[in-house]
Amino acid sequence: MAIRILIADDQEGIRSAFRMILNAQPDMTVVAEASDGRAAIDSAKTIEPDVVLADIRMPRADGIEVTRALAGTGIHVVIVTTFGLDEYVHAALRHGASGFILKRSGPTLLIEAIRAAVNGDMLISPQLTVRLLRQRSLPHETPGVVLTEREDEIAMMVAHGKTNAEIATELFLAPGTVKNHIASIQRKTGARNRVGIASWTWATGRAEP
Repeated sequence: MAIRILIADDQEGIRSAFRMILNAQPDMTVVAEASDGRAAIDSAKTIEPDVVLADIRMPRADGIEVTRALAGTGIHVVIVTTFGLDEYVHAALRHGASGFILKRSGPTLLIEAIRAAVNGDMLISPQLTVRLLRQRSLPHETPGVVLTEREDEIAMMVAHGKTNAEIATELFLAPGTVKNHIASIQRKTGARNRVGIASWTWATGRAEP
């Protein structure tokens, strides 16, 4: 079935452009639009889309409020914004966003972010990844963690913003194998998710820009 998407942005031109891009994908369909955050929240709770694309700065409720309101509903929120400020990125991820994409990153990354969210992955614009992860502290960092050579390779790829599908393609692995490796890395490092893996990788000096 097609991924059902709600677009929330106060600029009609942006909504129109996103709608054209996404409806052109064989596995996606735009089912609703909203010009403010409150309408996005109400509409999402009514029609239950798979993914909400939410701008940060909107009238009545911003993208962070949208993310917070939909947390725990099973609806994935991907922030798509012009503003990549640190406080926005941290707040969005803290409240459960499934991705954070800059509008200037282009349509390919937007499409990948939606598919990643539905598959349980998280995609952050590469422009933000290095800055974000180097600033994050990892309160539960585990000393003496030993990864296998393959796990170390995958951890570095996660730190550079690669999705499971991209990692599988580049390493000639089955997607399920990549998921198993990532699960093992999470157990060993104590990371809760992909961002935690990336944070640990940067904090331990395994990855460099």
